[in-house]
Amino acid sequence: MPVKGKMETLVILTPGFAKDESDSTCIPFQQSLITTIKKNRPRLHLIILSFQYPFLESEYTWKGITVKSFGGKNKGGINRWLLWRKIKKELRRLHQQHTIAGILSFWCGECALIGHQFAVENSLVHRCWIPGQDAKKNNRYVRRLKPEATELIAFSDFIAAEFEKNHGTRPHFVIPPGIDITLFSKKEARKTIDILGAGSLIPLKQFALFVEMVAVLKIKKPNLKAAICGEGPERKKLLLLIQEYNLQETIILTGELPHKEVLQLMQQTKIFWHPSSYEGFGLVCLEALGAGAHVISFVRPMNETIENWTIVSSREEMIGKTITLLDKGTIAKNTVPYSVEQSTEKILHSLSL
Repeated sequence: MPVKGKMETLVILTPGFAKDESDSTCIPFQQSLITTIKKNRPRLHLIILSFQYPFLESEYTWKGITVKSFGGKNKGGINRWLLWRKIKKELRRLHQQHTIAGILSFWCGECALIGHQFAVENSLVHRCWIPGQDAKKNNRYVRRLKPEATELIAFSDFIAAEFEKNHGTRPHFVIPPGIDITLFSKKEARKTIDILGAGSLIPLKQFALFVEMVAVLKIKKPNLKAAICGEGPERKKLLLLIQEYNLQETIILTGELPHKEVLQLMQQTKIFWHPSSYEGFGLVCLEALGAGAHVISFVRPMNETIENWTIVSSREEMIGKTITLLDKGTIAKNTVPYSVEQSTEKILHSLSL
C-alpha cells in the first residue's frame, strides 16, 4: 500500500529523456512541460523513468527532479522483456514508498503499455499522450493496450481523428504541445533567412521536396536564402540534391543545433516551411510562429484556423504562397496559439491534479 502522509507523486514514463541539464536537443518541449509542472505544482513530486535513452542505466537529478534511466538502447527480443521486468519492479517499489497520484506516458508505445498495465493492477490514473506516428494503424501496442478513451490524449484534432480511424477509439482529450515563450531572445533579430525548415532528416519530413521547391523559387528570387536545421539519414541525399541544383550558396544545412540556437534562427526567418507528409502537431511550427515567422505546411493539425499559419495541398501552392509573402514583404508578428503553461494545466487537469 502507498505510504500515507507522503507527498503525492506523478510518475512519468518516457522512451528518452535529457541525459543532463545541458542536453537541450532531447525532446525540448517535454523538458519545458516537466519544468512547468514542477514550477506550477511545487508540492507534486515528479519521478521520471526513461526506458531507452540515456544509454546507461543510472539514477540522476535533472533540475531538481529524479530521473531513473534504464539504458534500454532500443534493443529487442529478450532484452526488451528484461527491460520491462526491471521497470515494473521499479514501479512496484515506487508504489510502496510513494503516494502515486497518476502516471503520464510518452507516447502510445511501450511506455503506455507498461503504464496502463500497472495502473489497472493498482487502480491508478494513467494518461497517454499521442503525438503522431503512434496513431497509425501499424501500432501493435494499441491492440495489446485496449485503452479507454479517457486514457488517451491526442496532440491535435488531426491525431484524434487518425487514431479513431485506425483503432476505433477517439481520444477523450486533445491537448496541443505548447511553447515556452521565455526561451526566445528578447533582442529584435534581422530577418536574414527567407525560408527555414527544421526537423529530423528522414523521408517522412520530405526535405528533398524542400530543396526542389527552393530550386524553383530561385528562378524568380535569385538572392533567396534558405536553411534546414536537423540531422538524419537523408543528409547525404540532400547535399547531393543541393549540388545538383547548384544551390550551395542558397541552402545551408546546419546539422543538429542546440534548441536555443534553432529558436534564434527562427527569429531571423521570414517564412517557415514544414513539408512533412504526416504530422501530429509540428512543435517547430508553433516555435516558428512564436519567433515571428509565417508558417506554411501540408498537414492541418487543428480544425480551427491559426493566425499566420497557412495550410496548402501541393508544392505549387506552397511556392505560390511563399512568393506572395516575399513580394509583399509582410513580417509576421509573434504568435503563441498554445503555450506550455496552457498545455501543463490541461495535462494536470486530465490527471485530476
